[in-house]
Amino acid sequence: MRILKIGLLLGGLLLAPILPAAAEPVTLQFWAAWDLNQPDAQAMQGQIAAFEQAHPDIRIETQTIAFGALHDKLVTAVAGGDAPDISWGLPEWFGELSRMGALLDVTPYAADWPDRAAIYPNVLDGLTIDGKLMAMPHYLGIRALLVHDAVLQKAGIVEPPKTWDELIAAAVKIKAATGQYGFGIAGTGVRAPQELIMYLAQNDVAVARRQPDGGYKNSWADDPAELARATEVFAFYRRLLDEGAIAPEAAGWGWEEEDSNFALGKYAMVVDGAWMQSRAQQNPETMADVKVAPPPYKARPATFFEINPFYLFKSTQHPKEVWEFASFMAGRDYQAAGRPTTSVRKDVVSTDLWGQGFASLAPSGVVFPPVALGQITRAMEESIGRVLLKQEDPAAVAAWLGKQVNKALRQSGELSSS
Repeated sequence: MRILKIGLLLGGLLLAPILPAAAEPVTLQFWAAWDLNQPDAQAMQGQIAAFEQAHPDIRIETQTIAFGALHDKLVTAVAGGDAPDISWGLPEWFGELSRMGALLDVTPYAADWPDRAAIYPNVLDGLTIDGKLMAMPHYLGIRALLVHDAVLQKAGIVEPPKTWDELIAAAVKIKAATGQYGFGIAGTGVRAPQELIMYLAQNDVAVARRQPDGGYKNSWADDPAELARATEVFAFYRRLLDEGAIAPEAAGWGWEEEDSNFALGKYAMVVDGAWMQSRAQQNPETMADVKVAPPPYKARPATFFEINPFYLFKSTQHPKEVWEFASFMAGRDYQAAGRPTTSVRKDVVSTDLWGQGFASLAPSGVVFPPVALGQITRAMEESIGRVLLKQEDPAAVAAWLGKQVNKALRQSGELSSS
């Protein structure tokens, strides 16, 4: 049967058929914190263009915002009812945004997501609150021990240290043999509480635990054994300084000093992320001997598991389209193009040390509790300064921090009543 095109006969002319107007594409507001000069950002932009081509009904309007300004801009936008549809973010903001009721529950969409099995299970667990998946994974900032192997060899150290005691002993030998400091830390800034929570987890200590009533509480004051283990963590920081494992000025370092000084070979070991690959490209001579190992630990292996999320906002008028876009960015093509060394997927792991060396540590990852963290992480940062700069007693600092955590939880309304 032939299908005839039916038009409108007017004045002897056959006009084209009258069709309904094409629907305007949905526009999604996407806030990103990438550096447009970097290859990964350019690769991800290319992937987004491919997404738009494959989804002509969806247009992505990207606004680039520096990470330093993104948090405050997001909180202000949420409070003013003007949040984007989807945004980059840091894991430290997860509890705060959830507490504000800002996040879209993507559990119904993720239930039938065919790629779900490809995501590390503890990544999804880390973005889940009360059984609901409240964000989508973007990339991982897993931490590993990076070592300048040539420096270790000069000091007669055959393999990277596995424990805190071995780390300090190795650092002392390195200083004696080479004059270089053995280890580096971040004493200030966002990196400092991330490192501290890793060391706490390595000694079976939690900053705050969820209680039966749904609230959170720091239980160190109620559990002498846990308080003692927290004290051991701060005593470890003191030993790093007192025994010469770290430079005295490391107490004031942020992430920039920690990264750049290691890249330049100014000290031998650091717990850091796969983003140091870019430092290796910038400093090929001083980074040529770098090897990757698990972070040294006290009671059990653990590393900071920085699950950087995509935040999908409940205020969006287009939840289905936002899910399509978010799940695309967690898909294999996008992750392989933009996140080959920091992917949230088990099937995207580069074969070099920046990929496999870090991905192998994913099962031992630990995260912050999903609470408002602003005051808590500031107190964690201050606690390091109290030990390293003010020379306060580690036991007193541990007790102080436990009280500060509960004070912050009380002010945010998240403190357990039990």
